[in-house]
Amino acid sequence: MHSTTLGYAAQAAHTPLAPYRFERREPGPHDVQIEIQYCGVCHSDLHTARDEWHNTVYPAVPGHEIIGRVTAVGAHVSKFSIGQTVGVGCMVDSCQACPSCDEGLEQYCENGFTGTYNSEEKETGGITYGGYSSQIVVNENFVLRVPDSLDPAAAAPLLCAGITTYSPLRHWKVGKGQKVGIVGLGGLGHMGVKIAHAMGAEVVLFTTSPDKVDDALRLGADEVVISRDEAQMAPHVGTFDFILNTVAAPHNLDMFLILLKREGTMTLVGAPATPHPSPEVFNLIMKRRHLAGSLIGGIEETQEMLDFCAAHGITSDIEMINIQDINAAYERMLKSDVKYRFVIDMASLKA
Repeated sequence: MHSTTLGYAAQAAHTPLAPYRFERREPGPHDVQIEIQYCGVCHSDLHTARDEWHNTVYPAVPGHEIIGRVTAVGAHVSKFSIGQTVGVGCMVDSCQACPSCDEGLEQYCENGFTGTYNSEEKETGGITYGGYSSQIVVNENFVLRVPDSLDPAAAAPLLCAGITTYSPLRHWKVGKGQKVGIVGLGGLGHMGVKIAHAMGAEVVLFTTSPDKVDDALRLGADEVVISRDEAQMAPHVGTFDFILNTVAAPHNLDMFLILLKREGTMTLVGAPATPHPSPEVFNLIMKRRHLAGSLIGGIEETQEMLDFCAAHGITSDIEMINIQDINAAYERMLKSDVKYRFVIDMASLKA
């Protein structure tokens, strides 16, 4: 038995997303069936729809910032009940047996996690379809509780943008008494500012856009630096404990690496389609600085992030759209013309 699902799919790299019907598996003993209410729009969705990472299997149904309501649970499901508001992020499965999975770091599964879309589905051998759809069926171990105090639409981007910034801030123990830089004020960067501020750090936002200064201060930045202005950058050399770089376009990393103190770390979370220019080695070795990367977060940490956001009243700044506007939203996203995350009202699918 399967259930027919309506969604929006890309059929090829150069065609717009359009309505698409497909089958979801019936919930198994450990599965949760979710009626999708909201789905955030991530830059990864666009990369996948347009095959910019050269790994897309068509038709592709993107979407991995999913909030919805439980409509059915398998016989052995213990964590969730019908009617509950839940979330699904970037993963829907992993091997659950390797050292990384054992440590709750499913995003680093040594056998490869199953992505919410454009990934091989273990149960069927087919391709996973994401949240630009009316419903989804997910193993209960990859479903998250959404705290009641969070606005469900504005919480959707927490499932990718939120955890992508929370995980490195947490891993590198950001907190009071630290000076932390956030590079870029987009979907990821605006979450980074909010979370680092809530963790108690002194937060400096780096942007190339002077028109984002007021927003950055409103979101929790203590200072905003226009990164193209050498006079603004110079006083910050050698002063940062940690920098979170969210920019998804290739750029000169050295201008930020030199801002780190001895043994400071800059972590990259933006995923450009082509590589950054290679950084100057001396900027690393002269002060034992670290250049690192980070990928989303494990399920346990994602739940911790949702609870942290609930405790601090943090959600994403969103612009709600109908699914019929997704192609226009992609074009606007490419121009950074969104403050700061599009979220699809999936009720619009019924139209």
